[in-house]
Amino acid sequence: MPAPNPAPNPAADATAAFTALLTAEGRALLDGLRDYDPSQELATATRLRREHPAELVSAALGQARLRQRAVAKFGAEDAYRMFFTPHGVEQATRASVALHRAQRFQALGVRRLADLCCGNGGDAIALARAGISVLAVDRDPLTCEVARANAEALGLSDLIEVRCADVAEVDTSTYDAVFVDPARRGGRGRIFDPEAYSPPLSWAIEAARTAPRAALKIAPGVPHEAIPDDAEAEWISDGGDVKEAVLWFGTEPGARRATLLPGGASLVGQGLPDPAVRPVGRYLYEPDGAVIRAHLVADVAAQLGDGGLIDETIAYVTSDELRETAYAAAYEITDVLPFNLKRLKAIVRERRIGVAVIKKRGSAVEPEDLRKKLKLDGPNSCVVVLTRVAGAPTMLLGQAVAKG
Repeated sequence: MPAPNPAPNPAADATAAFTALLTAEGRALLDGLRDYDPSQELATATRLRREHPAELVSAALGQARLRQRAVAKFGAEDAYRMFFTPHGVEQATRASVALHRAQRFQALGVRRLADLCCGNGGDAIALARAGISVLAVDRDPLTCEVARANAEALGLSDLIEVRCADVAEVDTSTYDAVFVDPARRGGRGRIFDPEAYSPPLSWAIEAARTAPRAALKIAPGVPHEAIPDDAEAEWISDGGDVKEAVLWFGTEPGARRATLLPGGASLVGQGLPDPAVRPVGRYLYEPDGAVIRAHLVADVAAQLGDGGLIDETIAYVTSDELRETAYAAAYEITDVLPFNLKRLKAIVRERRIGVAVIKKRGSAVEPEDLRKKLKLDGPNSCVVVLTRVAGAPTMLLGQAVAKG
């Protein structure tokens, strides 16, 4: 009687397919796909299968697509030398953010760090480049192979040890610091409940408390009431987009911080009360998203002298004076009007507005729908802010103020 066929093992097959990419043939194939057009994938695959095994071609094309996606986070120089899994690209920390965190660890005197849930190794790479010796741990065998290959590809194998294990079973007592990046995506997409992270946030917090220093990467929308009293919470934006929040242990318990990259400006809250609501002044300030998430709008208003809110529920600050701040974009306001589409159409027509930056906060109007209705045409430009002022739907017109 013939022996039964072995049961399929998708994990082992995926690891084998990845390992084939590390051969000379696999690397040469990947190098040739650096600039390939995904829309021509069928023709490309057909051509390559005349010279290479079909499984290797399929793996190389998949990896080429992942590298192209990774350029936005890692830059072309690193992305086209590294390897990725689909989940790893989705959850990977942007290189600029990872560098900022590594520099904070370095400044805290950390020399040996355990990176739990290391994924494809993006944070481990930034830490190693900062001179920190890293134990990178993940329980998925393929992910570990990818992280190990990335350490080697970037010449960091002497500083990064990759271990395939359950993070709950790793002894971190000999390390200066712990970094935990729980998985926040599941089979149905993004996970919003911190206790549904893998591992749960509560486990990560307890793991952090066992180390002299620690950082936990979490979603920026985390409720403030879920933040432990003994943690510093830092919200990080890059180019104006909020990327993540981090809970720091062993730094400033209870502090709330907003850090803006690439400049690196960092605002620590002073526990100020909410600003008073006041009439719209000559200038409107739009705080960075990290400032808003960190609940530090009051601190920005305090920097502006007579700064106040335009509405108690809206995170726009207004002032009669123009003051430089790294934490908000400024607009010089020329018109403060009750929202009225007919009036707005007449204004843009009279002023020959061909380019309008339309912003909204606290308004049900969709900017793109409004843009179509305005039928913009002309050589001039303006900023239109749709919002509420003292509870009333309002449109503010003006111009952006260039930062000095």
